[in-house]
Amino acid sequence: MAPSATEPITSPDGFPSDPTVSALRQTLTSETAPLAKRFRALFSLKHLAAQKPATPQTIPAIDAIAAAFTSPSALLKHELAYCLGQSGKDEAIPYLQAVIEDRGEDAMCRHEAAEALGALGDAGSLKLLRQRRDDVEEEEVVRETCDIAIERIEWERSEAGKAERLKQSDFASIDPAPPLAKTAERLSIPQLERTLLDTSVPMFQRYRAMFALRDLASPPDLSSAVPAVQALARGFGDPSALFRHEIAFVFGQLSHPASIPSLVATLSDTKEASMVRHEAAEALGSLGEEDGVEDVLRQFLNDPEQVVRESIVVALDMAEFERSGQAEYATVSVA
Repeated sequence: MAPSATEPITSPDGFPSDPTVSALRQTLTSETAPLAKRFRALFSLKHLAAQKPATPQTIPAIDAIAAAFTSPSALLKHELAYCLGQSGKDEAIPYLQAVIEDRGEDAMCRHEAAEALGALGDAGSLKLLRQRRDDVEEEEVVRETCDIAIERIEWERSEAGKAERLKQSDFASIDPAPPLAKTAERLSIPQLERTLLDTSVPMFQRYRAMFALRDLASPPDLSSAVPAVQALARGFGDPSALFRHEIAFVFGQLSHPASIPSLVATLSDTKEASMVRHEAAEALGSLGEEDGVEDVLRQFLNDPEQVVRESIVVALDMAEFERSGQAEYATVSVA
């Protein structure tokens, strides 16, 4: 179990942790703190949790992130799971397993916990992931994510996976699937798009095509950038909400203006799954410097879906950050 927000935080050697982690934890776990401020605290803790080599702040930062799983906000909890997966630390695994096992937890949060276990490459979680994948009563988004996480862990541990040569990515994130391997024959955008949109292909392989297209769209002045973004945008027509949500997430990473029309259309579609609309809102927040984006976001401040409303608050804060010229979206310096 995660320590409560009021318990004293100690480092692995038993001494009190530094005041930075304590202050960030207090903000993150406070239900009275503004949501945007809690997100900035979270991303500060994410940086501390992911440090290599680990420091005396690392484990307390992981514990601090996990302590906020008591929040009623599904948006925040899903982001907690994401950050734990990006930490690269095995100490996050028990917290994530507990989230997946909790059938009363929001499916969006449980899906993110499964994805995080895949990002951590934890072979010890394969049994749990297979159980959730094969349970016909399980939420579809959780089953699909578990399937991708299993594929990622098995790929990472396989001889074939270890032998693959991957293109260096501009993005530091640990993705749900690696981009397609570098081969003698460079795959074209139309070829990648065919794999991306082919629902008969395993989701893991389609994700690999998705991240390959992402990498062809960065930096944004590449000649391949706009065609790659347009190919990705066609993924919003996929029957899987999980897949559509990942397209929006990739657009948030890219922050390419060519993605704005499809993101606005996705956010504006009130029949779309809330997990997809929320991701579209946050992606638009990363494009906050572009004309008209903030005005679009403000139209949804009173959306009927709580996760969308909360995402708009965070997106507007991200837009403010984009305009400010600050070095990082955090409450402490992570330089």
